[in-house]
Formats: sequence, structure tokens, C-alpha cells
Amino acid sequence: MPIPPLVEPSPGLTDDERVRTARHGALAGFGEIAQRRLAAAHVAVVGAGGLGSPTVLALAAAGVGTLTVIDDDEVEASNLQRQVMHRVGDVGNRKVDSAVRVAADLSPHTIVRPVAVRLTPENGRDLLAGAHVVVDGTDTFETRDAVAAACESLGVPLVWGVVQEFHAQVTVFWSAPPEHISPVRLSDLYPPSTVGEVPSCAQVGVLGPLCLQVGSLLATETIKLLTGVGEPLLGRVALIDALRGRTDEVPLRPSSATAAAEDAAAGDAAPALDTPVPHVDLAATLAAQTAGATLLDVREPHETATGVLRGAVELPLGKLLADPAAAGPGPVVVVCKVGVRAERAARALRSAGVEASVLAGGMDAWGEAPRERTPA
Repeated sequence: MPIPPLVEPSPGLTDDERVRTARHGALAGFGEIAQRRLAAAHVAVVGAGGLGSPTVLALAAAGVGTLTVIDDDEVEASNLQRQVMHRVGDVGNRKVDSAVRVAADLSPHTIVRPVAVRLTPENGRDLLAGAHVVVDGTDTFETRDAVAAACESLGVPLVWGVVQEFHAQVTVFWSAPPEHISPVRLSDLYPPSTVGEVPSCAQVGVLGPLCLQVGSLLATETIKLLTGVGEPLLGRVALIDALRGRTDEVPLRPSSATAAAEDAAAGDAAPALDTPVPHVDLAATLAAQTAGATLLDVREPHETATGVLRGAVELPLGKLLADPAAAGPGPVVVVCKVGVRAERAARALRSAGVEASVLAGGMDAWGEAPRERTPA
């Protein structure tokens, strides 16, 4: 649902800025008032890489008044395939310096504050203080946790995206939204105990143009929050499959732990918290299947094409989250590549009353498991 704008409009636009942003002025429901809100806005972008680069470009071009760009890295030649803010001549220079240069070229009225430090749990709150919206374009869960914790402490909305290989997710977290909207946090999507060891882009690769697509979405969500135009992805996750050219949407609601804490703070009786999702080894998984459990593989079709456990039912995570009943009555053992998506699926099933567990370590941990289908 729409939310009130986060920023009061600036007193006015200069003539040259009004001309530069004329196509925004022509948008029904946007116009000069929304443009003046952008001019008065302060956005912090954490990470000046694959996602931060297109986000900075889009927000500067849109006329956001102040951008704080936080990144302690220097440009490497391997960045240039996807980090479109940087050029060959920038290799070896600070990434935040590229942000200063490109913003000035696009929008002379935009002020860029380069911060060449790594955001940590200790400095996150100070670095992000004063921003109306924070955009997370970082590439490790350690940093994402630190960004999310700082935003939760400050009550600032966090526009969040992640991209790996050919897939991406985009959503909005906000610990203190308007009264009629439930708070949603990073821990609701990725509980700390489920993250595990996430492979880096250097290990598994990433499609360059997909970073531009996701960065554009991050900028769009930011503009909607700042101006009050449209409906932000708060309580919803956009799932992008670049190989199939498909974007799906799944709901995201507060976890039972979050809801319980909020009820307790309000003086209400807290519901019982979810017990941890059981993780079982391959032998226990196959024994459960023999006893009648459904083996549910929530990987994408291009992944299951390399083989699935014998007798497994294929149901991609996005479809399962949209309709947990599609998994059947249970019990269910959920399988994915390394276990992260399976944990998310199992929690959704358990919330729907289905008994569910996870194959520990996913398919990567059981390379010799009995499989059906082999690569062509």
C-alpha cells in the first residue's frame, strides 16, 4: 500500500534543474512536488560495486540532493564487467571517487559525500545517521547484517538487493514503518542461523547486465519511499530469474520471533516461538522418503537439470513461498543447493502447518547421492 513521503519538498528548483528533470515533471502523480522532495533528500548507498554503481547513477540522474556513498575498496579490472560507474582509467583508484565524478557529470546540484571506510557494527549507526533511506549494495552477509542492524536502530528504511549468478532478490526492510504497516527486517528473510557460508561472485560469477537491472530497482524503490509515489516492496520480495526473463513476487512477513517480541513489548501474551528447523543427513532423508515423506527440491529448473535426488518433487522456491499448500500435506524434506533456500522453504511450510526438515548441506554436500537425470 502507499506510504506517506519521507521528505518535505525543497523550496523550489532552479531553472536548469527544472529543465533537466522535465520528464519527471510530466509524470502524472509525480510532478514538481515529488522532484522537490528528491532535491531535499539524503540517501546513503553502502557499496559502490555491482549494485551500488547503477543505483548511484540513477539516483544522481533523478536529482537526489545528497548521496553518501560508503565503500573502502579500490577499482579492479575485473569490476568493470558489471560496476558501470567505473572506467578503465579508474583501476587502482577509490571506488567512492568514481561516485563523485559521475554524479557531477549527471547532476551538478547533487552533493556526493564519499566515505572510504568499511561499514561495521561499531560504526554503522554513525555512518548512516541523517539519511532518509539507506540502500544496501554490499556483497557479504557480514556487512549486510551490520547495515541492517544500523538501520533498525535508526528506524530508517533499508532498500536491499542481492544478485548472484543469474538470480536476484529485491525488497525493503523497515523496523519503524507507519502504524498501518508491519515492520519487516533482514532477519525475517534470512534468519541468522540459516545464512551459512555464501559463495562469492568471484567463485560462482554474476551476469553483468543483471546488476544494472537490480540497481535500477533499488533506485526506484528509494524514489518511491522518498516521494510517497507508488507502493514500495515492503512486505514483498521481487525474485528475478534472468535466464527465463521472469520476475516473481513472494510475500514477506515478520517472523514469529519478531511478532512475539512486539507483542511482549505491547504487554500482550506472546505466542510460542518456532523451534529450529531440523537438518537431517542424506541417510535420514532417504529413510524419511521410504517412510512416505516428500523430497521437495526448491532449486530453479536450470539447477535441477543437472540432477535431483531420486523421486524428488521439483518446486522452485518462489512458487512454494507463494503457495505453500502446493507442497502437499507432508512430512517434507526440503532440498536446495547448499541449504539456505531449503531453510526458508521449510520455515514457510512449518508456518503453514506442514512438518518440514532440511537436507543438511544441500546437494553440494552429497555429491554421490542417488540422482535422476544427468546433464545433456
